Amino acid sequence: MTSFDGSSTRAAAARDDTSPSRRPGEGHEARTWGQRIQAARPQRLGLRSRLLMLFVFGALLLSAFLAAAAYSFTRSSVVNQRDKSGVEQARRDAQVAQNELLADNATSITAIQRLRQLGVLRAALLDSGEWESSEAGLGRDQIPMALRNRVVNDGVASRMITTIRGQPTLIVGFPLKSTDGSFFEFIPLGDTSSTLANVGLSLLFGGIITTLAGALLGTFAARRAVRPLGEAAQAAQAIAGGRLDTRLEPTDDPDLRVLANAFNDMAAALQLRVERDARFASDVSHELRSPLMTLAASAEVMVGRRDEMPERAQAALDLLVGDVTRFQGLVEDLLEISRFDAGAIRLHLEDLLVAEFVRQAVAVSSLPTTEVRVSERAETMVMRGDRRRLARVVANLIDNARVHGGADPTIVVEEPDGEGEPLGHVWIAVEDHGPGVQPDERDLIFERFARGGVAGRRSSSDGAGLGLALVDEHVRMHGGRVWVEDRADGEPGARFVLELPAEEVGV
Repeated sequence: MTSFDGSSTRAAAARDDTSPSRRPGEGHEARTWGQRIQAARPQRLGLRSRLLMLFVFGALLLSAFLAAAAYSFTRSSVVNQRDKSGVEQARRDAQVAQNELLADNATSITAIQRLRQLGVLRAALLDSGEWESSEAGLGRDQIPMALRNRVVNDGVASRMITTIRGQPTLIVGFPLKSTDGSFFEFIPLGDTSSTLANVGLSLLFGGIITTLAGALLGTFAARRAVRPLGEAAQAAQAIAGGRLDTRLEPTDDPDLRVLANAFNDMAAALQLRVERDARFASDVSHELRSPLMTLAASAEVMVGRRDEMPERAQAALDLLVGDVTRFQGLVEDLLEISRFDAGAIRLHLEDLLVAEFVRQAVAVSSLPTTEVRVSERAETMVMRGDRRRLARVVANLIDNARVHGGADPTIVVEEPDGEGEPLGHVWIAVEDHGPGVQPDERDLIFERFARGGVAGRRSSSDGAGLGLALVDEHVRMHGGRVWVEDRADGEPGARFVLELPAEEVGV
């Protein structure tokens, strides 16, 4: 069934697939390759996430820079201090060794023994070509050749850091000019490396704490920064939901004041425009009712004397009566739409036994003999709704099926089937035998004045494009939704489904 209830000169934009008034997943068939590629692209991070990452990376870079600078300064200070103290200690020990060698009957062995008595446990002494050390394994072979040549051959005091037994060691050498010998002292730097490792570990923990603090600060700042945007989004949603008097609170912030003022000005202009359009539609509808009633009464009088008219006049009268009837429906729909826009719709809710209500609504519709099938469980389901408005919803769908369905429709009342469908609801489905609705038009037909595939073809049976829009409005006011799909039995035709909150009696 083509099922476009009405005529229009514009095409409304298709609604989003996840709209609460549509069945989930409906409309995906119409996606273009461009939309699919766009959906497959990585989503850009939101403003809050970008602000948070900015704070985190800023804190990380700052802590890394400060940690590197602090470690470099500490390392330089500790190493220089250790180097300076080691050289001074080695100088004093070299002087002691030289004094011992100058004594009578002194040898390198007695000099080493004297150094041991003074607590110098890692030293090597060269005298008269003989090497003597205070500790086994610390002698000539452990001294780099470049340092030995510098001290022994060139007679220049020097120092060098090397690794002995897997530990960094500072070797300081002094020539003993009075005795033509050389003195070398081994100063281990393991304690310095341990100190630097502890400093590095402390700086690492400090950097982690600083980064976490930056993350907390970024979270707070991002939340504060995007709060005005969230308030603006909520206000925009409220306006989209019909609360046109929604405004943003004024603020003292000079930057946000511009946003708030611009938003409020836009909302005020939109409210004025919508109210003016709604008032225009309402005024026009009311103004048309009086001459329309006159036309209807005149047509009724002429119908009473139809047999006295010639054949051509009778045909013209039939066309006139049909157009007047269609015009009356259009005016009534316009009045109902204007009430929706003005927020003047008030529901008179009552408990309705679903199956009984549907049968009664069908009995007063344009096709009172329409077949109604009710599942066993649906026979006991009760919904709360406005009887008159829901009856009009059913009548509109039946009229839509009568115009475009090709044959008498069928109404099926059942509980939702399929995994993932909501509980506590009932489905009222109107199935026809027409050509169905194209997937890319299944959202479009519920827009006002939209006819999709039948646009551009004018016939007396076409509506004003408001019937399905009124169905959508009424159903959403009852907390339900409506969508169109293919028939479940595989036969040609369309299936319009109303989903409304309901529960079983006694449950």
